Amino acid sequence: MAKVLLEMKNITKTFPGVKALDNVNLKVEEGEIHALVGENGAGKSTLMNVLSGIYPYGTYEGDIIYKGDVCKFEKIKDSEEKGIVIIHQELALVPYMTIGENMFLGNERGKRFAVDWDETYGKADEYLRMVGLNESSKTLIKDIGVGKQQLVEIAKALSKNAKLLILDEPTSSLNETDSKALLNLLLKFKKQGMTSIIISHKLNEVSYVADKITVIRDGSTIETLTKNVDEINEDRIIKGMVGRDLTDRFPKRKEKKIGEVSLEVKNWTVYHPIYHDKKIVDNVSMKVHKGEVVGISGLMGAGRTELAMSIFGHSYGQNISGELYLNGKKEELKTIREAIEKKLAYVTEDRKGNGLVLSNTIRENTSMANFKGISNKSGVIDRDLEYKIAADYVQKLKTKCPSVEQNVGNLSGGNQQKVLLAKWMFADPDVLILDEPTRGIDVGAKYEIYCIINDLVAEGKSVIMISSEMPEVLGMCDRIYVMNEGRMVGELSGEEVTQELIMAQILKSSKGA
Repeated sequence: MAKVLLEMKNITKTFPGVKALDNVNLKVEEGEIHALVGENGAGKSTLMNVLSGIYPYGTYEGDIIYKGDVCKFEKIKDSEEKGIVIIHQELALVPYMTIGENMFLGNERGKRFAVDWDETYGKADEYLRMVGLNESSKTLIKDIGVGKQQLVEIAKALSKNAKLLILDEPTSSLNETDSKALLNLLLKFKKQGMTSIIISHKLNEVSYVADKITVIRDGSTIETLTKNVDEINEDRIIKGMVGRDLTDRFPKRKEKKIGEVSLEVKNWTVYHPIYHDKKIVDNVSMKVHKGEVVGISGLMGAGRTELAMSIFGHSYGQNISGELYLNGKKEELKTIREAIEKKLAYVTEDRKGNGLVLSNTIRENTSMANFKGISNKSGVIDRDLEYKIAADYVQKLKTKCPSVEQNVGNLSGGNQQKVLLAKWMFADPDVLILDEPTRGIDVGAKYEIYCIINDLVAEGKSVIMISSEMPEVLGMCDRIYVMNEGRMVGELSGEEVTQELIMAQILKSSKGA
């Protein structure tokens, strides 16, 4: 029988006005991969922050028993000394430092007042090889992609002699190829005796990699499922997460009313903002109608985000050329303000970095893109009106929060995404560009956002959805543009569209490039 490595008993954690964890229990055996699943705000990350010492002993109730000893971690350094290392969803790497410098930041190699750079880079290269990353440790973090940065974080954890590796949404920003490689790396570590806890909303990945799955709902443990013992399938996991059967992942629209063309771009070309001769968007043409959801599918690096941002008031790129039409009228939208005034909105994929001000309240974030909507004729903001509008959107979007005066940084990812949507819905756009609108959020919150999208197009709005999740694109969109290497390489519609057909378009265009 396997030996229990970690046991968390009766963990209760309370924040002002919210009980985040309510008597949660978790048991992890040596050498297993244990998944934690649940809706946003269920308490998964909070539980791991308790375990790692981010929430120190004394700020919660219950016991952490690791290798048979009761642990009272005061800070993250205490848990790391025991071999417990957490990798957060937002990677903690410094872009303008090298891989080696990042790997040993705060844990420098050498004597007290002198870093031994030969040892630093030599050791770093060893750990990079362990995770299968073929990069020099002297490479700057900014010069490698997100998938490789995730591997750097894992190599950094190995450099701390990790025995229990905690990964919070490790594949949320990765494409399918990089995600599979990372999951296979965890399976490799498992064979070497490593124990892992993985938090993920991607249930297919959880089913692939996990030996046990613990479901948490509303701060409480619902059940733990064991591979080859319990019947494990996505429907059962979802029911545990949301407390009900979710029979259809993608809500059907009652009636489709596709109208006139609302936005069209012709021969749109964009160059890189720094490397002036690098073409990022290459002669793209596309259009979207009123009442229509149009998807843009493609692999990471295809140019989808860059296309969207360049359309949205030239917020990305330089030497932008081509024509843009709104409701049949040619427009020159060279600033974000001009784009907003012409009823165009862009919901960024980076909600924490570019979409929201985390230190501000829900009320302040909701009104941020439309101060005119809460101001009197003299331009003075009506705080009571601002409060009412924010409260209305909280109710409409089912945002879980104590009040609209709650700081956005204290909300779960799914609820932050709803505040970001509220911000742009209040701006009352005719065309809404959604860039990875459900990244890193659970199936219940995804369903609610899909319903919001359907409501918007039912009102005659137009939605452009950029998504790396092909089932989402197939389930929600009326038409799909396929983008690869900066070019539109296909346009698909109808019931016959499949993931295989989309990938075939991408691969065919790559070979012909």
